[in-house]
Amino acid sequence: MSAVELYTKYTRVWIPDPDEVWRSAEVIKDYKEGDKSLHLKLEDETLSEYPIDLQGNELPFLRNPDILVGENDLTALSYLHEPAVLHNLKVRFIESNHIYTYCGIVLVAINPYEQLPIYGQDVIYAYSGQNMGDMDPHIFAVAEEAYKQMARYEKNQSIIVSGESGAGKTVSAKYAMRFFATVGGSGSETNIETKVLASSPIMEAIGNAKTTRNDNSSRFGKYIQLGFNKGYHIIGARMRTYLLEKSRVVFQAEDERNYHIFYQLCASASLPEFKDLGLTCAEDYFYTSQGGGTSINGVDDADDFEKTRHAFTLLGVKESHQMTIFRIIAAILHLGNLEIQAERDGDACSILSKDDHLNSFCSLLGVEHSQMEHWLCHRKLVTRAETYVKSMSMQQVVNARNALAKHIYAHLFSWIVQHINKALHTTVKQHSFIGVLDIYGFETFEVNSFEQFCINYANEKLQQQFNLHVFKLEQEEYMKEGIPWTLIEFYDNQPCIDLIEAKLGILDLLDEECKVPKGTDQNWAQKLYDRYANSQHFQKPRMSNTSFIVLHFADKVEYESEGFLEKNRDTVYEEQINILKASKDQMVADLFQDEKDVAPTTSVRKRASKISVRSATPHIKAANKEHKKTVGHQFRNSLHLLMETLNATTPHYVRCIKPNDEKLSFKFDSKRVVQQLRACGVLETVRISAAGFPSRWSYHDFFNRYRVLMKKRDLCNSDKKQICHTLLEDLIKDPDEFHFGYTKIFFRAGQVAYLEKLRADKFRAATIMIQKTVRGWLQWVKYKKLRQATIIIQRYVRGHLARRLAEHLRRTRAAIIFQKQYRMLRILRAYQRVRSAAITIQAFARGMIVRRIYHKILMEHKAIILQKYTRGWLARTQFRRVRAATIVLQCYYRRMKARQQLKALKIEARSAQHLKKLNVGMANKVVQLQRKIDDQNKEYKLLHEQLSTLTSAHSAEVEKLKKELLRYQQSHQGDGNQLVSLQEEMEHLRQQLEKAHGERKVVEDSYIKEKDLLRKRISDLEEENAFLKREKEDLESSILCKSEDDFAQNTAEESIQMKKELEEERSRYQNLVKEYSRLEQRYDNLRDEITIIKQAPGHRRNPSNQSSLESESNYPSISPSEIGDTEDVMPQVEEVGVEEAAMDMTLFLKLQKRVRELEQERKKLQTQLEKKEEESKKPQVTEVKTEVTSEHEDFAYNSLKRQELESENKKLKNELNELRKAIADKATQSNSSSDTQDSYNLLLNQLKLANEELEVRKEEVLILRTQIMKAAQQKEMGKNVESITDDTRWPNSDKHIDQEDAIEACQMCKTNHITEDWGYLNEDGELGLAYQGLKQVARLLEAQLQNQKREYEEELEALKNQMDTMKEEMEKQQDSFLETLQLSAEVQVEFGLQQEITRLTNENLDLKELLEKLEKNEKKLKKELKIYMKKVQDFQAFQTVVPAEARQRECHMQVAVQRKEKNFQGMLEYYKEDEPLLIQNLITDLKPQAVSATVPCLPAYILYMCIRHADYINDDQKVHSLLTSTINGIKKVLKKHSHDFEMTSFWLANTRRLLHCLKQYSGDAGFMTQNTPKQNEHCLKNFDLTEYRQVLDHLSIQIYQQLIKIAEGILHHMIVSAVLENESIQGLSGVKPMGYRNRSSSMAEGDTSYSLDEIIRQLNTFHTIMCDQGLDPEIVQQVFKQLFYMINAVALNNLLLRKDVCSWSTGMQLRFNISQLEEWLRAKNLQESGAAQTLEPLIQAAQLLQLKKKTSEDAEAICSLCTSLTTQQIVKILNLYTPVNEFEERVTVAFIRDIQMHLQERNDPPQLLLDFKHMFPVLFPFNPSSITMDSIDLPASLNLEFLNKV
Repeated sequence: MSAVELYTKYTRVWIPDPDEVWRSAEVIKDYKEGDKSLHLKLEDETLSEYPIDLQGNELPFLRNPDILVGENDLTALSYLHEPAVLHNLKVRFIESNHIYTYCGIVLVAINPYEQLPIYGQDVIYAYSGQNMGDMDPHIFAVAEEAYKQMARYEKNQSIIVSGESGAGKTVSAKYAMRFFATVGGSGSETNIETKVLASSPIMEAIGNAKTTRNDNSSRFGKYIQLGFNKGYHIIGARMRTYLLEKSRVVFQAEDERNYHIFYQLCASASLPEFKDLGLTCAEDYFYTSQGGGTSINGVDDADDFEKTRHAFTLLGVKESHQMTIFRIIAAILHLGNLEIQAERDGDACSILSKDDHLNSFCSLLGVEHSQMEHWLCHRKLVTRAETYVKSMSMQQVVNARNALAKHIYAHLFSWIVQHINKALHTTVKQHSFIGVLDIYGFETFEVNSFEQFCINYANEKLQQQFNLHVFKLEQEEYMKEGIPWTLIEFYDNQPCIDLIEAKLGILDLLDEECKVPKGTDQNWAQKLYDRYANSQHFQKPRMSNTSFIVLHFADKVEYESEGFLEKNRDTVYEEQINILKASKDQMVADLFQDEKDVAPTTSVRKRASKISVRSATPHIKAANKEHKKTVGHQFRNSLHLLMETLNATTPHYVRCIKPNDEKLSFKFDSKRVVQQLRACGVLETVRISAAGFPSRWSYHDFFNRYRVLMKKRDLCNSDKKQICHTLLEDLIKDPDEFHFGYTKIFFRAGQVAYLEKLRADKFRAATIMIQKTVRGWLQWVKYKKLRQATIIIQRYVRGHLARRLAEHLRRTRAAIIFQKQYRMLRILRAYQRVRSAAITIQAFARGMIVRRIYHKILMEHKAIILQKYTRGWLARTQFRRVRAATIVLQCYYRRMKARQQLKALKIEARSAQHLKKLNVGMANKVVQLQRKIDDQNKEYKLLHEQLSTLTSAHSAEVEKLKKELLRYQQSHQGDGNQLVSLQEEMEHLRQQLEKAHGERKVVEDSYIKEKDLLRKRISDLEEENAFLKREKEDLESSILCKSEDDFAQNTAEESIQMKKELEEERSRYQNLVKEYSRLEQRYDNLRDEITIIKQAPGHRRNPSNQSSLESESNYPSISPSEIGDTEDVMPQVEEVGVEEAAMDMTLFLKLQKRVRELEQERKKLQTQLEKKEEESKKPQVTEVKTEVTSEHEDFAYNSLKRQELESENKKLKNELNELRKAIADKATQSNSSSDTQDSYNLLLNQLKLANEELEVRKEEVLILRTQIMKAAQQKEMGKNVESITDDTRWPNSDKHIDQEDAIEACQMCKTNHITEDWGYLNEDGELGLAYQGLKQVARLLEAQLQNQKREYEEELEALKNQMDTMKEEMEKQQDSFLETLQLSAEVQVEFGLQQEITRLTNENLDLKELLEKLEKNEKKLKKELKIYMKKVQDFQAFQTVVPAEARQRECHMQVAVQRKEKNFQGMLEYYKEDEPLLIQNLITDLKPQAVSATVPCLPAYILYMCIRHADYINDDQKVHSLLTSTINGIKKVLKKHSHDFEMTSFWLANTRRLLHCLKQYSGDAGFMTQNTPKQNEHCLKNFDLTEYRQVLDHLSIQIYQQLIKIAEGILHHMIVSAVLENESIQGLSGVKPMGYRNRSSSMAEGDTSYSLDEIIRQLNTFHTIMCDQGLDPEIVQQVFKQLFYMINAVALNNLLLRKDVCSWSTGMQLRFNISQLEEWLRAKNLQESGAAQTLEPLIQAAQLLQLKKKTSEDAEAICSLCTSLTTQQIVKILNLYTPVNEFEERVTVAFIRDIQMHLQERNDPPQLLLDFKHMFPVLFPFNPSSITMDSIDLPASLNLEFLNKV
């Protein structure tokens, strides 16, 4: 295209500007050939004419279309030139705050001077595994590209980071290494990546300093090689340093500082360990105060010093070496403060011997004070004849001192670097490496010296290598696409490099001048003038004879020759070095040993038998000899070595740009940026790209973008390539402007802009046509609407006027009526208000008076109540206190009396005579009782005779009394007169009573009146009270409503908070389970590696042992018998070594040690228990034998005695009854005399006495009978005393017998025969019984005291042991805590997890051991119980032999018959040896397809039926073995099929179903609510499997997490392509030009894209598998909620890191895709799963891309809509928003600021990306099955013929 076609009206161009470098303008008049100027309009609307050079025809640069502005890659720009690059960087940096931009293979990084949240772990994971062009530019993308190329092509890589001081080189290199440390972490205990990152604080402290351009400027170059093994994990590192700026140690310019370490040490000088250094503040030292300011804003030197020390410790630098380093640094500071005094007119000088700084310097370095004082001021001159010692001048001494300080610091720097390399070194073979080069960029100052010369020389070499690499890549790309290759001219800086390093170049001449004895900088400069006067790259300044100019690739630099020779020599006097070599400090002495000095010593050590002899004449050394090679020579050699390394690797370039010199955040200085772009080679890359075909389009993208320019007949062709050919041939006439490759179309610079112009013109013409038609149609519609509206308005106006007149008339009449009524109403309301106010005032006044009276009465009443209760309480308290004291006194007194009596009885009971007397007395007592009965019989006969005589006398007496009664009645008839007088008196009394009644009636009437008045008053008060109550209720109801609302709100908030806490707790718990499974997996992997490495002969491993550690360490219900051969594992660990056994073996060893210790303790306790049992059994057996014989005799005697007493008692009763009958008969017959009555009363009294005596005898008989029964019971129990005492030792026995009860029973057995006889000691037997009771009580008390004493001693011993163990644990924890503090934060977290796992494991082991003991005791008791039951049955069978045998035979026959008739009971029986086959057929080898046609979860039902049978036969070993094998088998299957979704889902469903069955049939009422009666019959009877349910629950969590991991792995690589990139709506998204980045060399061949339909098909597959396999619906919902969250997180993270997808069309596409996913959820009835809610952030992001983004109202709408997005995410999307077409507008900076203002109130977390690895805590429901066990059939395909149905 000609210039006439390009420079037309409205075309925008760039013109030079002195302030902004380049300025934008618009052509306002078409350019024609021959015009001398171009008419332009600037952005500020001013007109300008741009002159055109007709000879050179240099027109201004064309500006790119707005659609291309802000591109991620500069090579995507259609016009590639300096102003386009500068403008694109400025737009990205200022408007979008993007600091990274690609320029071909170069990453341009602009320092923001602000900490940005784009370097977190989430960003690292987001870039990991992504292709370089897929994401926004980032240092992590470059690092990922290098890492992928190393892994894919197995070739070493290099990342070259360069730039000016303050551009951010060190930070960029640090972030690159952090990426490698995160992605390529070693995963071992060495943590080499942590050490690599820890070296940064040390190198920054000793190699970085504050300059005028940068507060943390690296004053040296470094190249770090990160070594990787075959698994591409970091195994080691190595660092090389280049050209440390030693002059900074002794000199700093204005507003600069020395190296940070000096200021850090001074800031920490007050620490106690640094008191000996003698340091003060940094202002007091010459070497740290020359720049003026000694501090940096926002930097705490003391805190940085602590980080430096921690890094030293982490890298293994000993504390003594650290102190030596700090002493050397302090000595350098003291050396700079030496006071030098001039003597003899300045030819000589001296140092005071008492100089404190010299003393400190010598003491810190351990050197001789006098020698150092002498040789600091003198030098040695050696000739062939003799040696001279010459004094030095003041300046020479200062130079020598400064040279010594620089030399010391340089050696210290080298030693630290060497030690860091030693710490990062590894013995493992390195497979490949990635190098990170952090080196100074091109520098130019007002005064440039030797350091700047070397820096620019290095940049010349790097630029040459960079140009060649870019050229090579271009050539490869062209040849790959089949484009004809033509040589492109590019700037070759080899002549400039030859000028510096060639033979007799600048460096050679400098070295030659340094060898001349009296060489000077002026002489060297003159030689340069003479030799290179005609060189193109060398110039001599006009106004100077001591400087020279070198024309570098970036700029001309003028160097001042003064100081070149001195800096190149780096001269240090030999005498001073020898003093340092002789230092008393070994590290200081070793620091200055040369390699040639060290070699002889090593050889002497090898030959220990020989004696080295030193010559008497000293060896003559040349005076002032250079201590080493020249600095220039060393730098050239190291630079050549670096270039060889870089040339052997694939380089990746990062160019750091400093945007301004004021260090202001996001300020862009165009002049400074352009200067750096020229210096760092970015523009050279642009020029090389522009020289060829910089714009490249794939055929598909070109077709989609420019199809609007194609003709309709061309679009009918199906071959897109042919269509593109035809179009370009029609549009671009010059065939050299484009070329067709195999997959892409290549365009020269400007051609894409021309095509964009044609496309915009086409759109503009179409838009005008559409606008014309639409506007005409709109005007016609508007006219018709106006006409129709006019007619309607006229009609309505006329009607309105008529209605208004009628309305006025009506209103006038109504107003009069309203006035009348209103006036009346107003007066009425005024009266009512006055009346109501008066009533209200009266009511409230009366109410107030009554309430006061009421409150007074109430208070008095309450006071009385309080007084009453207080006095009562005080009285009761006093009474209880007195009663308690009395009881205590009584107890003490009674106990004293009882002890005295007990003591006397014990003394009496010990005598044999007493026992004999007791026996004799009891025999006599029987005889006496017999005699007494005989005497009573005789007395009875006598009494009978007396009774008969008394009855006759009684009848005579009765007759006599009758006669006297008749006489008495006759004498009392004359008493009637007395009766009349009594009646008169009664009448008088009656009158008085009536009078009293009248008075009472008057009183009652007055009382009734007063009562009525009171009732009326009470009713008034009640009404007032009711009114107040109503008011109170109204107030309470209003308050209650408010409180209920508040309570409901608080309750809702609390419930939400509780749910959140529950979710967090569940999440933490499941994360621990996940972490445990991860550690478990690592242990298994390690064990497999060990078995592979070491195959010992004869080594065998059972299959069931593979997961023994898992069941042992985490599940307390599994016995240690299931642990595998630990003896097999331990020798392997010892032979292979700890390094290969990794971290998890330490946990295994701890567990093994703990198990052994517990086993030893258990054996010791078992032996002690057996000894005690044997000791206790021996005396008990002998006692029981004697008791049995004595009790047998006593029992016979007591039974005879009881029978005799019962027969006598019966006789006495019969006789007494007969006597009573006889007396009653006689009493009725004879009632004659009083004598008989007296005799009768006497006889009744005698009978009562006899009856009482009989009752006493009856009680004695009952006591005797009870004693006899006790004796019989004790006789039967005596046989089992031994077993009972044993049973009391076990607290968990089903038949619990207290030990005290057992002792009491034994003692009762011993003394029972004695207590039987004691009952007859006296008449009633009370004394003997009391004595015997006291005796038993005393024994029981004594036994209790002994037991309590023994228990106390045992408890005390246990507490002591517990204290000792706790002390040991505390000491161990303190040691581990101290070790943890020395580690980094990540290592501390990992170490903490290991400690927690170890602690939980130990607790599980303890609980497990206790459970095993209890189970063993239970088994033992059950066995003993069975033995006793068998003995009882044998005893019964012995009594009835024949009938019992017959009955047993009948029972057996009946059982056998019933068993044959019974149906299937839902139990499966198998033999123990068939268990491995069961596990193999049902778990290990089972395929889900084999049971797809049966009941879902069939294996779970079969396993439960086997468990139920083991429970039915009460075989705990079988249950334990089966469950353990099941769990281990499932784990083995899952490990084998760790990437099989179907298998994992299958076993998740079966594990849950087995767990549901164990709960449903456990017997717990909470799990049996939905069971049928038939299902309740299938419950477990003997075992509680709660602990195994917990184990299965943990296993379910692990399987669920594995299922999610597999599903996420399948979907992850499909999400971005299907959700963000795929065009579900065809033709909606436009394609923008893409740059070089899409040609990433790390992209895999044949990368495929995915559509949304493929994701939906995959989701359908997941859903079908889980539903077919019977997985719980709640779990299915949680699975899809997790998967949809991952889809949301991955898509949103990618959206936030990609500018090319942040457009309106992508938002529309994204919203359509999300709606498809939501539709799928509805179709699968998963709306309630919460999966749709997880997509909310992505939905809002899509809406944000589609919303209008202009006004403040739009900002408010965005803020109210995007509630699920954080502030950072919203701002990031707005910054990334890029128009695809010219008709869209960019988001302005002001709008983004407005959004930020609206979102200030939000407290969003400072997180940009979502954690796509976050996993919601799973909640497993309980879903009982309706299937009964007896309805399940076993298919023949499972090969389970060995299972028998029960």
